[in-house]
Parts: sequence; C-alpha cells; structure tokens
Amino acid sequence: MVGIVTTTNTGILNLHPDRNLGMELVRATEAAAIRAVPFIGHGDKNAADKAAVDAMRAFLATVNFDGVIVIGEGEKDEAPMLFNGEHVGNGRGPACDIAVDPIDGTSLTAAGRQNAVSVIAVSDRGTMLDASSVFYMNKIVTGPAGIGVVDIRKPIGENIRALAKAMGKDVGDIRVAVLDRPRHEGLIQEIRDAGAGTRLLLDGDVAGGINAARYESRIDMCVGIGGSPEGVVTACAIKALGGMIQTVLAPKDDEEKQKGIDAGLKFDHVYDQDTLVTSDNTFFVATGVTDGGLVEGVRRKGPIIRTDSIILRGKSGTIRRVQTDYRADRWLEV
Repeated sequence: MVGIVTTTNTGILNLHPDRNLGMELVRATEAAAIRAVPFIGHGDKNAADKAAVDAMRAFLATVNFDGVIVIGEGEKDEAPMLFNGEHVGNGRGPACDIAVDPIDGTSLTAAGRQNAVSVIAVSDRGTMLDASSVFYMNKIVTGPAGIGVVDIRKPIGENIRALAKAMGKDVGDIRVAVLDRPRHEGLIQEIRDAGAGTRLLLDGDVAGGINAARYESRIDMCVGIGGSPEGVVTACAIKALGGMIQTVLAPKDDEEKQKGIDAGLKFDHVYDQDTLVTSDNTFFVATGVTDGGLVEGVRRKGPIIRTDSIILRGKSGTIRRVQTDYRADRWLEV
C-alpha cells in the first residue's frame, strides 16, 4: 500500500488524484454568490461585495490547500479580507497561487443587470503573473481558431478578417465583445467599419473573454482595455478551453509604468496565456450571481436556492458544469 504524504511543495495540484480541487473551490464561489443575492438591484455595490467577500473567505478557509492570494481585493491596508499576499486554505494541501473576485460585476449586481459572477482561479505556486502594480492591460481573446492567426499588435480590422477566414465565417457574422467605455469609442467604430458586429459589455470582462473562447458561444472575439487582474484570471480559464489570450500592459501614466518596471513587468511586450500563467495545472471556477451567457444566476425555487457554476481544469481540459440546490432556510432570511 502506497500512501501520499501531504506537503506544500509547488507543482502538486494533483497531489490527491482522487479529489478534484475545483469541486472544493466551487463551494466558495457558490457561497459568495448566494450571500450577494439580497443586494441584487438595491444599488449598494459595496454591501454586495462585502457580503460576497465574507462568505468566500469563510469557505476558502476549509479547502485542503495552501493558497496565497496573488490577485485579491487590494492591498492589505485597503482590503481587510482577501488582500494580496493573504494565505487562505487550511494550509495542509498543495501550494497554490490564487486569484479571487468575489463578484466580478459589483455594479451589475447593484443595478440588477446580467453577467455578474463570483470567480476563483488557481495555479501552482509562483506561476501566476503579479500585474497588480499596473491596473489595466489591452487584451484580445478568441477560441482555438485564433491561435497563430490573431495578433494584438495588428489593426483590429485585420484581426477580424483573419479570424473570420480561419473560422469559415463571413466577416459580417463575427461578433466582438467590448467593454462599453468612452476609451473604446474609436475601437468600437473600427470593429463596425470592418463589417463585424459588437456586443457591448457593461462590466465583467472575465465572462466576456471566456465566452469568446467557448465553443458554444455567440461571441467570437473579446477585445479592449480592461483590468490586469481579470486578464490573468481569464488566462487560467483559457488553459482549459484551448483558446488564446494576448495582452499588453496599459499604464495610465509614467508613475504607474515605473512601478511596473520596478516590479519586473515588461512593457511593449505581448503576454499570452502561457506567460500570464506559466503552469498548465490550473483551475477556474465561476458561479453566477445574476443571469449571463456563461452561467445562470442564483435562483430561489420555493424552499431551495439553486446555483449554477462552471469549473474549468487546465491540465485535463475538462469543462464541468455544476448545479447545486441548497435549503433556503440555512442561507437567507425568509
């Protein structure tokens, strides 16, 4: 009989081959999503975020791993829980980098709009790019057809035409997701001038990026400037989906650029899924807070609360969908 000794060495997310870390992590995203429900549509995004953070942190403490938050709610003095550098888990399992976003789309939640999700991404210790010193990056995400075809350094029209050809589609049938921000007005016009259609995202570019890489999606490409943390999180999902992501850091000023240089980041350099996250041993877990194209939102069905989640595992390329029913009287005031 061969025993497996628990350790905190790196590179061992498969320490327990009979256990799926993703199924433990999904309990934390489910809890965060459920706790955010009372705040959907009530206009207080901070209250929604706090409820989700508290729930996620409590459940992460029970997970059998030694996680260090690389991408969290902020610096320690600004975020009392789930801050960058915080250790989570019970400390008795594999050593991991972890990225958390208890609600990706707090504004969407507060407004009662679609596409808010609770997200966790995990990789081997020391393999997740820490881009926290530079808040934004320019991104382009596609499915497998874009590999070796799309290049973030090329004009968007050229990339659209190249992807359409690779997918065997007319350019007019290509749909490109973009965050609806003033900074993207020119980009949106270029996409439309190329003949493609746009899907404007109010918030939550993690879901937009993943939908661009998914096989059964109405989005073919996701582009534009969004958060650097979300880019790293998306890369963990792309590892399982077999798609591609390319990013270039976009500092807001010279001071932020210098902070990035001091942190060892490269500018005018293309980071892809294999440099944003250098390990293929990744998990991406998301639970819907409100309905969206990736997952459905939390639903109250009589005495139960139903959650809808997705678990993506990079090493095996597994896409697992999880629907869970909870007794409502154990979770929400009735």
